[in-house]
Amino acid sequence: MQLYCPSLTEYRRLPTREVKIGELLLGNFNPIRLQTMTTTDTMDTMATVEQSIRCIEAGAELVRITAPSKKEAENLLNIRNELHRRGYKTPLVADIHFTPNAAEIAARIVEKVRVNPGNYVDKKKFEQIEYTDAEYLEEIERIRERFTPLVKICQEYGTAMRIGTNHGSLSDRIMSRYGDTPMGMVESAMEFLRIARNESYHNIVLSMKSSNPQVMVQAYRLLIQQMDAEFGECYPLHLGVTEAGDGEDGRVKSAAGIGTLLEDGIGDTVRVSLTEDPEFEIPVCRDLVKRYDERGASALRIPAIGKVPYNPFEYKRRQTFAVGNIGDKQVPVVVADLSKITAITPEHLQAIGYSYDAATDKWNISDAAADCIFTGHQLLNFALPGTLRVIVYPATWATAPDQEKYLPIFDAGGYLQSKHKSAVSNFVMVDCFNDETPINDFTYLDEIANDTTVVICLSSTNPHGMPAIRRMFMELMDRNIKNPVVIIVDSNWQSADEHLIHYSTECGALLLDGFGDGICLGMSAPSYQLQSTGKQDTGGRNYLNKTSVEQFINATAFSILQATRTRISKTEYISCPSCGRTLFDLQETTAKIRSVTNHLKGVKIAIMGCIVNGPGEMADADFGYVGSGVGKITLYKGKDIMKRNIDSEIAVDELVNLLKENNAWVEPA
Repeated sequence: MQLYCPSLTEYRRLPTREVKIGELLLGNFNPIRLQTMTTTDTMDTMATVEQSIRCIEAGAELVRITAPSKKEAENLLNIRNELHRRGYKTPLVADIHFTPNAAEIAARIVEKVRVNPGNYVDKKKFEQIEYTDAEYLEEIERIRERFTPLVKICQEYGTAMRIGTNHGSLSDRIMSRYGDTPMGMVESAMEFLRIARNESYHNIVLSMKSSNPQVMVQAYRLLIQQMDAEFGECYPLHLGVTEAGDGEDGRVKSAAGIGTLLEDGIGDTVRVSLTEDPEFEIPVCRDLVKRYDERGASALRIPAIGKVPYNPFEYKRRQTFAVGNIGDKQVPVVVADLSKITAITPEHLQAIGYSYDAATDKWNISDAAADCIFTGHQLLNFALPGTLRVIVYPATWATAPDQEKYLPIFDAGGYLQSKHKSAVSNFVMVDCFNDETPINDFTYLDEIANDTTVVICLSSTNPHGMPAIRRMFMELMDRNIKNPVVIIVDSNWQSADEHLIHYSTECGALLLDGFGDGICLGMSAPSYQLQSTGKQDTGGRNYLNKTSVEQFINATAFSILQATRTRISKTEYISCPSCGRTLFDLQETTAKIRSVTNHLKGVKIAIMGCIVNGPGEMADADFGYVGSGVGKITLYKGKDIMKRNIDSEIAVDELVNLLKENNAWVEPA
């Protein structure tokens, strides 16, 4: 195995053990399975059955149902029987956190149980305790005694199990030894996996979930490496970004994390955690997975790499020098493609974050304003905002009145042959490993290498596009070429969801590995109109058609940078997808909190339905809004409770007060 996957340049699925969940086969090159989780009260049998049916008819191959206590676990029998009576035999998964007794009941009823090793036996109190080696082994033995009965029940009943680690709910014991790290997540799962293997129980799936895609991707990679080193085999993997949120942001964050792994053949089942009705998650799962239906057969060859010149298990941005505002330690730029607009006017710039006020003759610039625009052959006939640069083809640039405001873009051959170049910035396009370029001919790279005016623009028409661009980044590193790079990704898909997933996967996978000093997203002509699939966001709007193409692409670019933590331009919401434990209307509350806080750039606010995921999954948030009882909310700053059991009617106002008290509030403009 090469690092964590079979190949970094060929699309090949990671070999995993085959697991049987009822009659469903998972892993071992079976199709990547789609799943979701109900949001109803598990004690409401008919509501849970009806929602499960909607999910199944949307395409769910597994349906997860929360079982926080013995009574919910017991009621799974009524839910299962009613589904069977109606002819639905889709496997059910019981979601267990704190209650081993509930898991042992559920394992006798449904086809699969999910346990969280961070809180199945351990109790999290956010305490730092120093363990001697002997004390640590005593804790492992305590886990063995409490966990083994469930393993034996699963063996007896043929029940599958998911050992599902959550980044935010690592036990105090794991935190004390490994810290809040991807390796801590791995070891948390491995402790339970070793116990199961010692009992010769192998019907196991694993997951490494985090609301931070960087952490999530690193944890899965480390888990694969650890299983391979320790066992010589891998168990199937359930992929997901937990508490991703809703709408475009939830889809972008999920695709950046899940798609990065799928690109390398990793993953046997996927769940997209959106703060929306669960049946809306399945089309997003399907859009993620279908990209690989023909991938292996259609990809053009990409040269293998000997030694990987970066560490895929930790984030470190590729070292570059600056060309203008691109590269070095500056945040990645966004280049907006306006070349398909016939006659660009000041009004068109509103879509990319620039609003002109004629009365004052001034431009207002938003936090999500593109840094450059590409207009192709078009010079503009109006004065531009002072910070904005225009990229055009060389012949057009030669006629530009201001050759510092306008900048040329060449192909590699054209740049080398041209005698007329910018003294400020030149953009040079490279199509990585297409069918016309000799795969090992990099002489043109050496000729433009370290030219202090050159920004390299990497794209690929290879069907295996992201690995082709990643391979070129590795070539740049091997040759010590430190020019900044703008990643160019075009989409040939149709619906907005498909575009979101394509852009987020292709760019997100590179950004999460530290590659890229800017991104430029485009659409091919046949797909330039956003196609609606009829899905709605939590506010009831058809979010797929609510913007122009240019606004949609610009917003997506900034969402990708935010999701990968490479450029923060807006408030971030860590919002759980709701389940039967949720103690308030999560979708309505999320929308309400967004409406009063969405101007707080860089602030991370967690909105959690209950205390099961709340304190743990808020580990990455600045402030938290958590259901603590029916109609009651507890507010957090980081991991600390600040206001307890507030009436939900005033809780949003109290959250605003908490933000003000901690100097995190600014008045909206």
